[in-house]
Amino acid sequence: MAKLICFECGQANRVPEERLAAGPKCGTCGARLLEGKARDIDPDTLSKAIRTDDLPLVVDFWAPWCGPCRMMAPEFSKAAASLKGRARLVKLNTEAHPDAARRFGIRGIPTMIAFRGGRETGRQSGALPAAQIEAFAGQTV
Repeated sequence: MAKLICFECGQANRVPEERLAAGPKCGTCGARLLEGKARDIDPDTLSKAIRTDDLPLVVDFWAPWCGPCRMMAPEFSKAAASLKGRARLVKLNTEAHPDAARRFGIRGIPTMIAFRGGRETGRQSGALPAAQIEAFAGQTV
């Protein structure tokens, strides 16, 4: 069984591993748990997902005014689609949530941090193409 946090309602869900590719939904609100797209989330939901999720979680720390962040956004989305069922990719807006950026020690954006089992497993700064984002995420799978 894999544990996953719903990005809509914040509830923890248990999903049989063989059903991860079948598009599981939250038992509380019915939202898709593995959408195959990058999802904007808030710091509280991110904290729950870091503590709870069994799948690797890759977070893109970005800001709307950042040119490289905007260039990387479609690549991050492509990587999220490619990694569906194997990793979850999310985005956290550092301008809207500066305390979260400080908490995670973000010094430059875009910065990706990978988490697994409640711990940071990797960190990469700078805009990357989808293939390199997938490779970064693959280091934690």
